[in-house]
Amino acid sequence: MKGLMQDAPLMISSLIQIGADVYGGSEVVSVVAGEGVVRHTYRDINKRAKQLAQALQAHGIGMTDRIATLAWNDHRHLEIYYGVSGTGAVCHTINPRLFPEQLIYIINHAEDRILMSDPMFLPLIEKIIDNCPKLEKIVALCTPENMPETTLDAVSYEEFIGGQDGDYDWPEFDETSASSLCYTSGTTGNPKGALYTHRSTVLHALMAGTPAVTGTSAGETLMPVVPMFHVNAWGQPYYAPLVGAKLVLPGPKLDGESLYNLIHAEGVSNTAGVPTIWLNLLKHTRDVDGNLDTLNNVIIGGSAAPGAMIKEFEETYKTNVV
Repeated sequence: MKGLMQDAPLMISSLIQIGADVYGGSEVVSVVAGEGVVRHTYRDINKRAKQLAQALQAHGIGMTDRIATLAWNDHRHLEIYYGVSGTGAVCHTINPRLFPEQLIYIINHAEDRILMSDPMFLPLIEKIIDNCPKLEKIVALCTPENMPETTLDAVSYEEFIGGQDGDYDWPEFDETSASSLCYTSGTTGNPKGALYTHRSTVLHALMAGTPAVTGTSAGETLMPVVPMFHVNAWGQPYYAPLVGAKLVLPGPKLDGESLYNLIHAEGVSNTAGVPTIWLNLLKHTRDVDGNLDTLNNVIIGGSAAPGAMIKEFEETYKTNVV
């Protein structure tokens, strides 16, 4: 006998739809190379992600097809997270710091059909494209005005989604379907792909997006410094819209000064990243005799945090280390 209560699959698309429906006016702030600080709302991001979904389907992308990204943390990468997985395709985030031969292996092994890249990585793609025969299309994550000169047959992201109206209903399908793909690095042999499901991602968002686990709630401002090409930015792009938190995406500049200025400008209260990032932030804060008054919680992962770092955050700046 099966129960009949709330018989609906756990879909990644439901997270951004909740953000749009319940917290539609909450901000998504992005630092975009060549464009500066760009502001959207969750309502905007949901519509643009739906435009992307429509554009992908018009290109013939269907269930389980892999769409790759080479991108930093900004609003277009966020839209790809939802627009790709929301259609039933797989969002394959690639670490741009890998060696070219590893990039070639990963793209070919995943059988990516489309590669969506920040403009700064187009020269890298030019060097490997001839070794990636299954790639059908390159999309540069920029406006037509910011499209750089390239030998690639590439289209700007805004042109790619621009012909779509966003009038689209997110489909439902098996919640155990693949949603995201991320390859390991630094392992023996070739990189290995870790495949996430809609179910695992939504359950993680439901657990991580709570005050008890990460100090997150509505009214907080989250800034994921951990890259969106690494372990889905530890889930912050998923649980931020679920709880209605303001989301700040820092783009490519992750030095101490840039992050310090962004924390103060946007009132960042929660953030996440590896120890090296926080060493640089703390050094800059000391150098300018500054403060981290808005910063309530910092998640440190990737490697063990030095005891002195934890002590400085907690005792000098009253910031809780998670």
